[in-house]
Formats: sequence, structure tokens, C-alpha cells
Amino acid sequence: MFYAAPDVQENAGWKAMKRALRPERVENRFGGMKIGCIGAGKMAGALARGLVHAGVCDAKNITVSDASDLARSTLASQLQVTAADSNAEAVAGADVILVCVKPADVAKALAECGAELGGKLLISIVAGLSIQRLQALAGSGARVIRAMPNTAAQVGKSATAYAAGEGVTGEDLACAAKIFGAVGQAYPVQEHLLDAITGLSGSGPAYVYLMIEALSDGGVAAGLPRTLASQLAVQTLIGAATMVAETKEHPAVLREAVTSPGGTTAAALGVLEAAAVRAALSEAVQASAERSRELGE
Repeated sequence: MFYAAPDVQENAGWKAMKRALRPERVENRFGGMKIGCIGAGKMAGALARGLVHAGVCDAKNITVSDASDLARSTLASQLQVTAADSNAEAVAGADVILVCVKPADVAKALAECGAELGGKLLISIVAGLSIQRLQALAGSGARVIRAMPNTAAQVGKSATAYAAGEGVTGEDLACAAKIFGAVGQAYPVQEHLLDAITGLSGSGPAYVYLMIEALSDGGVAAGLPRTLASQLAVQTLIGAATMVAETKEHPAVLREAVTSPGGTTAAALGVLEAAAVRAALSEAVQASAERSRELGE
């Protein structure tokens, strides 16, 4: 599924994108589309798995490469995709190229592909690396989309934002929406928002895991068995997030609804406010966003 941020909705190209996103056009574009994936780590595997399981792309049309023989052979074995011996081989017959490597490895990886990148759509999930930099590395013949998914793509629940470079067409954006929609929800945005998005949703799962750990530890300290405490912590976060998503209420309204004056929740919230948990989470997002900017310099 895809969503549009307000600044994208106001963009003149949005109508063209909506036309390109019509189901029949997207399906026609993806019919026999071949995808080359540079990198075979967890995120690459999550994207490939989502594409195959959602029926967006046949496994036989996905080719993966990786510096690790084990990584690419494992992914090929699990999904029946093709393992390439080099990055150039992975992208040679591809229509769309997914770049799923660490920031420090991008320049070398794209240099190895050479002229094979010409005329193709390149979608990068590399943190911090700008479209301008990616375009310079890929060459003027490539069309570039920069995206930021998160690790929940592994269970089909990613929040992914993506931005387009010069020359990207409405159908290219439709491809990105289809790819990231296969692993969660996708949001087209302007590129200047992507570092902040990295800080919020890109790194966000780690903040939630820390919260689950802490809640579980608190339950154990209060006398609960570890397994039960963990299960309750997980389900509580799932339930709370679902309430926000389905009721469309502001989180503050929902929080107030379960906070009785002088009650147990009020006592707990007082501890959290005294410990500046709200401020710490906000600052964590900002620190991650700043680090994303640094990686792109």
C-alpha cells in the first residue's frame, strides 16, 4: 500500500504518478520485469521475499549478488532466485536495480557494474546517500530513486519512504510503490525529508525493541515470569499502535482516556515524565537523522 505526504500531493507530477499507479498499468510493467539486487543481506532478502510472496515478481526474474558467497547462495537457496558471481552479472539483464549495501560499499559496487547501469531504474535503500551522489556514481544514463525502509520489511510491516531523482517517470514511481508495498506501507516524499525519516522510522524499530525489553524487565521485577512478561509487552505495543492506526485519534487523546486521576497509569506516567523519556525519544530521532546526514557527506 502507498500513501502520499502533503508535499507530494501538491506536486504537479502527482497526477501522472496516480495514472501510472493504476493496477493494469503496474501489472503490465511488472509482467516480465527482471530485478537485479546488489547485496543479499537481511533487507535485500526481505525485499526479494516480499516480491515473490506477494506475486509481484517471479523468483526466476530476480538475480542477487553479494561480496559474501554464503549470503547470496543462502538467499538463492531459500527463494529460488538466481545467484550472480558479480555485481555486473546481477544487473546485466535487469530492468530495475536494488542497491542494498552499506554506504561505504556503494561506490565500489556501482563501479563494478559499469555501463550495465545505463538506461535502468536504480532504487537505493542505502542510508544517507543522496540522489545526487547516487546519480554521479551510477552515471547519467540511470534513473535514481532513494528509499528508506525498515527491518519490519522482514515480516511485511515496513514503513518505507522514497524520493525520485531527475528523469524518473511516473511508471518508475509505480514500480517503487509496488516493490515497497509488497513489504509494508510506502510513502512517496521529497528527498529533503529522508534523513528525518531515517531517524524516525528507519531506526525506529530499535527504539521499540528497547521499549519491549524495558517493559518486560519491569514485569519480571514486579513478579511476572519472563515469558509471560515478554508476551504481554509485545501484545501491549501491538494493541496500542493498532488503536492509534484504526481510531485515527491523536495519541495524547488515547493516553488521557486510560489515565484516571490518581490511578495506576498516572503514577507510571509520572515516572516516565520525570525520567524525560519523551525528550529522550525525540532526541534519539534527531540524533539518528543527523547521523544519516553525516553518512551522506
